Amino acid sequence: MGGKSRVSYFYHPTCPLFYYGPSHPMKPHRLKLAHHLILAYELYPKMDCYHCHPATAGEMAEEPLHPATAGEMAAFHSDEYVQFLSKITPDNLRQYSGVLQKFNAGDTTDCPVFDGLFEFTQLYTGASIDGAIALNQNQADIAVNWSGGLHHAKKSEASGFCYINDIVLAILELLKVHARVLYVDIDVHHGDGVEEAFYTTDRVMTLSLHKYGDFFPGTGHIQDVGAKEGVGYSVNAPLQAGITDEIYLEQLFIPVFDKIMEVFQPGAVVLQCGADSLAQDRLGCFNLTTKGHGRAVKHVQSYGVPTLVLGGGGYTIRNVSRLWAYETSVLLDQEISNEIPFNDYYEYYAPDFELHLTPDPNMENANKNIDSIRSELLQQLKDLQGAPSVQMQQVPPPFRTLDGEEGSDGKPSRKQRVKKQHSAELYKDSWVSSSIVEIASFRHHD
Repeated sequence: MGGKSRVSYFYHPTCPLFYYGPSHPMKPHRLKLAHHLILAYELYPKMDCYHCHPATAGEMAEEPLHPATAGEMAAFHSDEYVQFLSKITPDNLRQYSGVLQKFNAGDTTDCPVFDGLFEFTQLYTGASIDGAIALNQNQADIAVNWSGGLHHAKKSEASGFCYINDIVLAILELLKVHARVLYVDIDVHHGDGVEEAFYTTDRVMTLSLHKYGDFFPGTGHIQDVGAKEGVGYSVNAPLQAGITDEIYLEQLFIPVFDKIMEVFQPGAVVLQCGADSLAQDRLGCFNLTTKGHGRAVKHVQSYGVPTLVLGGGGYTIRNVSRLWAYETSVLLDQEISNEIPFNDYYEYYAPDFELHLTPDPNMENANKNIDSIRSELLQQLKDLQGAPSVQMQQVPPPFRTLDGEEGSDGKPSRKQRVKKQHSAELYKDSWVSSSIVEIASFRHHD
């Protein structure tokens, strides 16, 4: 791609102020640390910077309303679930005791009810939708929202610290303009909520490289490849602890990603940059460095396809901020010093006050079958019949414009095995097959 990318940066100063609780590993405060590093490295003036709008309930569930509130969330999530999130507070928990288990929320789960919960979901979701709109309107080549990337949330329940799946909502927005969208997840955990949402369509391909086995969420087997029209379009690389930069990138990520770009030819990419795949993460078990993680981001960017870059996991917050500040510089093609500049949170980076992490020399790499994983994934992609073609008509209007105004199967398995049914196949009607075509049915023939 010639020249530097036009990068838009979405940040709301209220987002880092929310608090999951004293013993909870998810700390939104990490967003403020990352933002202050971006400021200290003088990256901020090199981007178009926006305060995001708060997503509406209609944007989250079935009918888009405006501005991004519960209406925007309803583009994917059930109305009942979004209404629950909009009303629940720590003070009225007893009133909702009968449905807490149904929606997987509350003190007995990993998704607590805290002060301002719904506002928090509105802010991180609104930023992702705004980023997608900026790409659709050709106002940016890259849109960055480090507060987004909450990939575990399901249609009608919270999961894995995630309440609203901003990624699914952003992809739905991108599908209004792009025939095909690629989702790439380099978090240590499987991107199960996104995969499940698009499991039966060939318009969204999902690629997830994650720890698999006795590890949350327990999904993402290499043989989970999609269903119905989506067979072959879910790509899963199940990994073990201790994987290093060279193996992750050279032996797996780069060859598989390159093949996807050749076969699928997406019009837009959504990249989830979970920082829990770094070495030394509180919950993670990989051995990647900031430079290695950043190389994956740079490789995705090198194709010059409009890309929405999101955050995700990451629980050693000083390293989360290191990574996301560094990856911001990567996206800007801007060299920055390894010496961390003075900022309001300078003491967090003691004792070395350096940007880059080194791998843990004492961590053993348990990945002994990378060659077979790569071979199987490349064969899966080779089996696809080229990029799918979509009958396009008029592009529907965005949920909102950035200035706040209203916008105008049966495929045989490669190995004989018993495959258990994926949860996405159990929906009474695949909402993807109908809603994506309805929300994003438009004009494109390859």
